[in-house]
Amino acid sequence: MDLTLLYRGPLASCDYDCPYCPFAKRRDSTELLRADRAALERFTRWAADRTDDTLSLLFTPWGEGLVRSWYRRALTELSRLPHVRRVAIQTNLSCRTDWLAAADLDTLALWCTYHPDQTPYDRFLTKCRDLADRGVRFSVGVVGLPEHLEAARRLRADLPAHVYLWINAAEGHTYTDAEADRWTALDPLFPYSRHPHSSAGLPCRTGESVISVDGEGTVRRCHFVRAELGNLYDGSYRDALRPRPCPLAVCDCHIGYVHLETLPLYDVFAGGVLERVPAAFPGSFPAAVPAQHSARIATITMRAVAADGGEVTESRP
Repeated sequence: MDLTLLYRGPLASCDYDCPYCPFAKRRDSTELLRADRAALERFTRWAADRTDDTLSLLFTPWGEGLVRSWYRRALTELSRLPHVRRVAIQTNLSCRTDWLAAADLDTLALWCTYHPDQTPYDRFLTKCRDLADRGVRFSVGVVGLPEHLEAARRLRADLPAHVYLWINAAEGHTYTDAEADRWTALDPLFPYSRHPHSSAGLPCRTGESVISVDGEGTVRRCHFVRAELGNLYDGSYRDALRPRPCPLAVCDCHIGYVHLETLPLYDVFAGGVLERVPAAFPGSFPAAVPAQHSARIATITMRAVAADGGEVTESRP
């Protein structure tokens, strides 16, 4: 089985104080940190034992994982397993980077976010250049708030040319076309983030080849759909894996909509879906679903809805 897993354990503490994040400067209790460590080590053992499967793993903690030794150790160990195709984590890059020397950099990758009001610019840039010098696969991104624009422009100018700078649309912020154009000049893929994607009834890889796992091992199709598919550790989730349409009206987060079959993002990010590294960067990217996908979208939508036992309805990209 070829399976992608998004893991999110109990950890919810972060060393940053971003005003748009509910976990800013949150401190986890010693008890919760111990529980998070135990949960992560259990997940790592499970992944190590799945030698008959090919795994791709993305850690998406609510807080900052890499300041904790058990996350650095887990990524290092998992990167060296032959049946793990990719292991990646979302991080603010506030941790040291010397631990990467022990990892297999053909497998490990980082999804980094720059928060201009949380860390000195030169410190963050130095770490990015260190990652590049080490040969680490990574992307860097910024939340597209108006006050971040100049910092994002500076970062794009100073980053190595091969490093993709992504821009996430700020939650609750409406962009004029002129504002969107300024962000798109930095990230040609920003139009995908600007508006939520209609997803109700559309086919999505989540629940079939992509799943979400929490610290207890509860498996869901993705982080945004609460219905449970089973448990990772007793294997009950495996019988629930199948094509299924999205039950939500919209999908507005990259780690969700990247898996929609009606978008071409698996082609755009071929080989770098988890770490958000496009296959053709630097280069040009499609700004919308190509016309040649239209017939396929209709076909796979009807197939996926029918397979889930639901009523087939007309779907539009």
